[in-house]
Amino acid sequence: MSSIPSFTGDASPYGGGDPYADYRTADFPFTQYADLADRRLGAGVIAANDEFFAERENLLKPEAAEFDPEHFGHKGKIMDGWETRRRRGVSAQQPHPTEDDHDWALVRLGAPGVVRGIVVDTAHFRGNYPQAVSVEAASVAGSPSPEELLADDVKWTTLVPRTAVGGHAANGFAVDVEQRFTHLRVNQHPDGGIARLRVHGEVAPDPAWLGVLGTFDLAALENGGRVEDASDRFYSPATNTIQPGRSRKMDDGWETRRRRDKGNDWIRYGLVAESEIRAVEIDTAYLKGNSAGWAALSVAAEGSEEWTEILPRTRLQPDTNHRFVLDTPAVGSRVRIDIYPDGGISRLRLFGSLTDAGTARLTARHQELGG
Repeated sequence: MSSIPSFTGDASPYGGGDPYADYRTADFPFTQYADLADRRLGAGVIAANDEFFAERENLLKPEAAEFDPEHFGHKGKIMDGWETRRRRGVSAQQPHPTEDDHDWALVRLGAPGVVRGIVVDTAHFRGNYPQAVSVEAASVAGSPSPEELLADDVKWTTLVPRTAVGGHAANGFAVDVEQRFTHLRVNQHPDGGIARLRVHGEVAPDPAWLGVLGTFDLAALENGGRVEDASDRFYSPATNTIQPGRSRKMDDGWETRRRRDKGNDWIRYGLVAESEIRAVEIDTAYLKGNSAGWAALSVAAEGSEEWTEILPRTRLQPDTNHRFVLDTPAVGSRVRIDIYPDGGISRLRLFGSLTDAGTARLTARHQELGG
């Protein structure tokens, strides 16, 4: 676990113009993983000890933080993030907060999983960001209340120890804790503001729940599906294709740049475990002049590059959900969709159930992670 050292220290005062002109960030390797704290997965900031200047819910907004230098309210400058009041000591003789004083927020992950990296983004917090942050995680079954999470019998595991951070910057922390977590406690020392929180990791679903469902979407992010790789991510990430619900606008799907060669674009997926696929949906919602022309699907075993076609190259219509029932269930752990020649799709749904081997492997993994 480490931070990005160059991001500690002061940020420059806002000098006008583009508020992001001097924003500090980097390419964090763990951002290849899904954001377990994505609101689309059902994540939420369920409690905070203080949110005097700006509401805790802002932490999980999907879009980048905005800044309006002239936007003030009755309590002061309105910031697009979570901001607490300034802490004070106990007396005139002791005016400063103690070393242990801090503010906290409780975050319910949208999908329980293994955290691989965390981004604490202090965008636009220049003179009012925390001196340091720390992040803890817990695994609590069901739908616990804030009071239940704060009870003495809940075990919290440190993911990010108390570490200095920089203002107006994306502060990244790699995490190496091989456990399944459901909730986080984000601490800022001693006070201040955080614009956004991103929790990148691998979804670790409950095999008992999937077993009760029987037939479900084997590629869905919330069920443990993932994108392994994609030929092109120019306009939007391939992970959008396995997000919950229908696409609501064009950039809520996957769209590639225009090809000027004779190749084609593709996405490779890892399913939750070895499965039997019986039905397929390929949705091109909101992709009208830029939807894929044709699509084909292939399946492979875990770790194999031997692909078996299960849906031959098929014409797609713009802004349309296409449904296909397979004549024979397709068994595998990986799926590849090829689109021709380029363009995009909004969602891919693969309906079926786990094989006995898939159930056994998923159950063993769940136990390994402390589930």
